[in-house]
This record gives sequence, structure tokens and C-alpha cells, in this order.
Amino acid sequence: MLVLILIGFLGGLVTGISPCIIPVLPVIFAAGVSGGLDTDAVVTERPVSPAEPERAPQMVGAGAGSPTVIEAPPVDEPVDLPVPPGPGVRLRSGGPRQVGPRRRPFAVVGGLVLSFAVFTLVGSWVLSLLGLPQDLLRWLGLVVLGVVGLGLVVPTIGELLERPFAAMARGRQHGDAGGFVLGLSLGLVFVPCAGPVLAAIAVVGANHRYGVSSVVLTVAFALGIAVPLVIFAILGQRLAERMRLLRRRAAVVRQVIGAVLILTALAIGLNLTDGLQQSVPGYTNALQSHIESNVSAKQALGQVTGNVASGALATCADASPTLQECGVAPAITGISAWLNTPGDRPLTLGGLRGRVVLVDFWTYSCINCQRTLPHLEAWYHAYAADGLTIIGVHTPEFAFEHVLSNVTQAAQQLGVHYPIALDDNYSTWNAYANQYWPAEYLIDATGHLRHVDFGEGQYSQTESFIRHLLVAANPTVMLPPATGVPNRTPTEQTTPETYLGYAHGTADLVDQTVEEDTMSTYQIPSSIPQDGYAYGGGWSIGNEASTAGREATLKLNFEAEDVYLVLGGSGTVNVSVNGTPTHTVDVGGEPKLYRLVGSASPETGLLSLSVSPGVQAYDFTFG
Repeated sequence: MLVLILIGFLGGLVTGISPCIIPVLPVIFAAGVSGGLDTDAVVTERPVSPAEPERAPQMVGAGAGSPTVIEAPPVDEPVDLPVPPGPGVRLRSGGPRQVGPRRRPFAVVGGLVLSFAVFTLVGSWVLSLLGLPQDLLRWLGLVVLGVVGLGLVVPTIGELLERPFAAMARGRQHGDAGGFVLGLSLGLVFVPCAGPVLAAIAVVGANHRYGVSSVVLTVAFALGIAVPLVIFAILGQRLAERMRLLRRRAAVVRQVIGAVLILTALAIGLNLTDGLQQSVPGYTNALQSHIESNVSAKQALGQVTGNVASGALATCADASPTLQECGVAPAITGISAWLNTPGDRPLTLGGLRGRVVLVDFWTYSCINCQRTLPHLEAWYHAYAADGLTIIGVHTPEFAFEHVLSNVTQAAQQLGVHYPIALDDNYSTWNAYANQYWPAEYLIDATGHLRHVDFGEGQYSQTESFIRHLLVAANPTVMLPPATGVPNRTPTEQTTPETYLGYAHGTADLVDQTVEEDTMSTYQIPSSIPQDGYAYGGGWSIGNEASTAGREATLKLNFEAEDVYLVLGGSGTVNVSVNGTPTHTVDVGGEPKLYRLVGSASPETGLLSLSVSPGVQAYDFTFG
């Protein structure tokens, strides 16, 4: 459970600094600025009888009935009153200085993470149970966001909206309640970058397999997202507190904030933020992969979803540098609707025998998926006539992505012209034991799965495999030049992820034959090529990990800035780079990721590890 909490929290933390938060950042920052405007402002109101002597030179405020006196700071300090001039309210100056709603940023972010967590985990189930449209909550959030913005632009509307919170507060601060409602609306429209953690939560929600582990994972992920958002909101608040000009023009600033909220609601509702998000590089992809895609994370998330690959499919390694044989591809099953096929009729892998098929798992609000679409579209247009079929299996991440009209509109806006299968019940997702958006599964003309690629990147490699399989299916085919669509994935050239269990293949193992599940003695070859690795001494190479025996060593010729290794068991690992000892890693507790090499810039080198007996080595990753 501790591993699950850590993975969820760190995954949420990375998501909170990713490009996917761009649409909600203006609202979060504006909410902080609004809280800063109210700090040091007049906040205490109390009824006063008409006979009470006046101590202020003017009347301000609005409304009928009993007059209200507003306690203000001393007259020698600037103050922006929160109400417009008008009859019925007396200003009392010289009173004690009051403190504004400093907690508003926490209220806004708290509302966001609460509604996002609940909506993601159980929103689809509740809406289905009540027979309501799957995108109802999203549109409700957009409406609330727009109405709150309108209330800031038009003070009269704002006063009407604040009355319920003022009644609940009974003379205390009610800005927190309004901020919480604003956060609730944001949580309904917040669409973070997809990753294994979010995929696991979505799978649980779609299959209604709720349990303690799924709730804990969701809460940890939401809390991770909250941390950077709170910091961003506090920055806005501090800016407003320190800039006297903003406080003096508080009424105008609030109207600007209201306009920001309205424009944000319109932009999200019309999907106008997608282009901006796509143009920003996915600078957190590598970090997200290190946290959520290592062996320990996969095992923990697999236990939450019950979605674990088996048979030949389990042996298919991610982004293998060579084509693999992963058995007959699972069927496309349980599809609720088809798009972009003749008459929207279904396709089957059996009916596509003789053609090369690329199955792409995606969901339209996933920015990671959107960045892969130019490559998929280019391949479709270049190779469809020569025997390639692309099927975009749209497996929804959020409730509103279950709505057929939403998917249809998004596909048109994104320029998706190849066949789309709506996998609303996760039937095909589960058949492939998939855990990623996006994920590509390449199937040859005989119906056998030959290559898998999870996440962004590796486009040139996938295209080369497509071309190879097309020629294998039809040796006389004359293929056009490679498409050459630029790869916008923000990663330096690094050694590919390297698994140390035979279930994932041993393509980069140098001149050695694996003795499965048997303690054997290995001899390290005289030279190791780039990205290759080799064992020395005693090792038992298992399905997911290799366990060290007597005098166990492991060498890897890497290219990266950072080198990580998932280790389990108990013992030590002595680390050397290019023959120079660097440090010793103490291994203990549950299997986790250890950093072996960390440098200021990418480098190539020979990593040598001396591993004590009993230590288990799972998987090298690089950054």
C-alpha cells in the first residue's frame, strides 16, 4: 500500500507541473490574486441603529433596510472597500485592521481536487445509474465557472451569488465557500495528462471495481496534483498583496478576473485549448515514465485494476528495437460504435487478414495522444493504399468521453480520418491488458502481434516496422518515401528501457544465452556495444527480474544523463562508471527505483555493478 501511495502522489505531483494544467492555470492564478485583493480590506460587517453617532465623513454601500457599519483600517492606510458607493451603509474608520481570506487559494484547489477525484472515480457510474448524459457534469462545471466570472464582471449579479454564502457564514468570512465552489467547477473540467496511474483509476471507474486500493490511489494522485496548484495560487495572492496599485483598482481587477473565468470556460467548452497544449512540449514525459512505468509501479497498478497481461502477450517488450513474435493479436471486441468506416460498420482482425494493422489506444482529451495523431494520420495517408489499416481504439478516460457526439466532434477537429472504435466498456483495452494512453500495437498480415510501443516517441522505429511488414506481406509493393513527421517528444537520445527478466525479451543481451529460472554462471564478453548489457558471475534470470548469486556483476553500455535501476531484495550494489568507483547503493525493503548515475548533461559510459547475493535487478530506465 505504501508503494501505491508513493506512486500515486508522485504521479500527481508530476501531472501538476505538466503542460496539461495550462487551461486551469489562469483561473487558479486569478483566484489567488482575488484573495490577495481582499487581504487587509474591509471584511467585518455588523448592524447599527440609526441613532448611533456617525464617525465617518461619507456614506458608502448599497441596499435597503437596516444600515450596516463597515469596520475599516486606520484612515492613514489605503483601503479598497469591497462594496460600491450607495445609501444604507456607514463607513466607520479607525477600527482594528482586519485580515482577508488568505485561505482562498486552499479552498479553490481543495474544491478542484475533490471534484476531480470523485468525478474520475465514480462519475461515470453515478451518471449511468441515474440515466443522465455522461458529459452533464462537465457542462455543469463550465456553466458554474462562467456564472462566477459573470458575477465578478457585473457586481449586481455577484451580490446575488454571494448571498447564500454570506448567510451560511453568519458574519464570518464567506470567501472560502465561494472559492470552494469555484474549485468544484474546475475539477469537473480539469483534464490532466494521461499516464498509468490515471489509466488505472479510469479502468477501475469504468469497470466499477472499487476497493480500498483504488480509493487510496485516487486520493494520493489528487493530493499530488494539489501541491503545485496551491503554490501557483499563493504566488498570485502574494502578488496582489504586494502591489498597492492592484488593491487600489480592486474593482477593475475583479472584473478582469471575471473576464478571464468566462473566457476560460468558453475556451475549454469549445476545445480551443488543445492547440496550445499540443504546441507545448511534454517536458514531464520522461519523469512520468520513471515514476509510473517501472516494474514496481506496473505490478502495484496491475493489482488495483486486475489487468495483467498473460501468455505470449506478456512477453512483448515495450519499444523493442527488433520485431517480436507475441502470438495471435487479441480481437477488437465489445465496441459500442464505429466511426470512419463504410456505413460505420464494424471491422474485425479476421476480416483484415492480409493487411498490416496498427491498433492505437487513445482518448480525445489526452494531450499525449493528440501529439501522436500527426504521425498516425501521415502513416494512414501514405500507406493505406499499400495495405495498412489503422484502428484508433477510443477508450474513454473521463465520463464525457463516453458520449458519441463528443468523440465525433473531437475526431473532426483533430483531423482523424482512419477508423475509430469506441471501446466504452474497456473490453478491447482489457483484452490487450493495456495500461497506457497512447499505446500502439502493430499486427502483421497473418494476424500476429509483432511490436508494441507505450507512450509518445519512437515514431521512426514504428514507421520502419510498418514498412517492413508491408513489404513482407507484398514483396512487389512500391512504398512512398518515409513520412518524416517531426518528433516533438522532448527527450534526449538515451538508451532504451532495458528489462532484466526474460518475459520482456533479451534483445540487448550481448553474446549470452539465458538459462531461465536457474542459477547459472555467466562470463562478461570482452566488449559491449552501445545500449548492450551482459551478466558476470552467478545469476538466476527469472520472468520479471534477475537474482544475483556469488560474485555477480552486471555491465551496461549506456547513453543518458541519469541511469536508474529497479532493485529488490536486500544487500548492496557497488557502482563504477568507466572503471572509476562512484558509490555503493544499499538495497532493502520493497523493490523500488534507485539512481545509479546522475550527471549535468547526457553522457556515454560503461556502467559496472557488483551485486551482493540475493539482490534482484528488474529494469534499467534512463533520463
